[in-house]
Amino acid sequence: MISRDTIATARRWVIKIGSALLTADGKGLSHGMISEWGEQIAALRNAGHEVVLVSSGAVAEGMSRMGWRSRPRNLNELQAAAAIGQMGLIHAWEACFQAYGLHTAQILLTRDDLEDRSRYLNARSTLLTLLELGVVPVVNENDTVTTDELRFGDNDTLAALVANLIEAELLVLLTDQEGLFDADPRFNPQARLIEETRVDNPQLDAVAGGSASGLGLGGMVTKVRAARLAARSGTGTVIASGRRSRVVESVSRGEAVGTLLVPVQEPQAARKRWLAGQLQPRGSLTLDEGAVRVLRERGSSLLAVGVCGTKGDFARGEVVVCLDLAGREVARGLVNYDALEIAKIMGKPSHQIETVLGYVDEEELIHRDNLVVL
Repeated sequence: MISRDTIATARRWVIKIGSALLTADGKGLSHGMISEWGEQIAALRNAGHEVVLVSSGAVAEGMSRMGWRSRPRNLNELQAAAAIGQMGLIHAWEACFQAYGLHTAQILLTRDDLEDRSRYLNARSTLLTLLELGVVPVVNENDTVTTDELRFGDNDTLAALVANLIEAELLVLLTDQEGLFDADPRFNPQARLIEETRVDNPQLDAVAGGSASGLGLGGMVTKVRAARLAARSGTGTVIASGRRSRVVESVSRGEAVGTLLVPVQEPQAARKRWLAGQLQPRGSLTLDEGAVRVLRERGSSLLAVGVCGTKGDFARGEVVVCLDLAGREVARGLVNYDALEIAKIMGKPSHQIETVLGYVDEEELIHRDNLVVL
């Protein structure tokens, strides 16, 4: 379980930086702050950590460039501001990380990308590949094409879902507040910082407030909600002030910075519970005795060679049930191929997949990270 003492060992991080921090309260991008955060993130990378950056600021930067003083309410104007501002935002991050010999990649997502199982797997594979290559992905909501029905609502939520997507150990939400207090520090000088608590603490709902800057959409209430979303995959969350000098560095050393919200479950247990209980199976695979034995004894991935039957019309990325020859449920997980593809490659070794289908998405039918043995 994540704690201040174990943060330094967290391999995979998601860091979200809010609009008020990135745009100097709406006065244009704060290149000095971006440079400082970039230096600290580069140090994390050099220390062996993998980092995904969720960067707000596109709309606010677009507003600044256009001379708009208040956030547009019209969707078309918001999308235009995002398109204008995204150019400056990404260029700033790219120039910053290039100074430390790091490549960046722009990832724009909508809620639909993470709710569609096939696109979910595509996004996950892309992000994990970028991390393996040593790249720093810069993620933002695809404001230019999204609709109200498909919006994440705020980048705190987006960051939490990205943490779920890549199974991050730590989510860091940088804001313009020191952390979560037991009362509103703007009105109560006696308010005390909550240094650490469980993410399911019911008192968190009572003390979370709204957004003070007017630039972003999220206040502490969205950060608490994001922490609880991230906890579904066992991710711990730190809420801290991005204005604090060397804040990322301080967090990485396990210092008592901001508020640490501790998940209830370990990462693997949380993800397995999600796979086992929250997703509706769309079909089934029948496994031979050897495949059943390997899954139960070794916890390995499921390969095509161990499958001898398929049922249902399921798509890539959907959940299927794995059955033994007697029809008893052995496992369930997210498939890397659809029903028609599996019907063609089942019973065959992985090296023959390309010969049969003409392409290879993955060597496994179900990767062990997306498989829960029951």
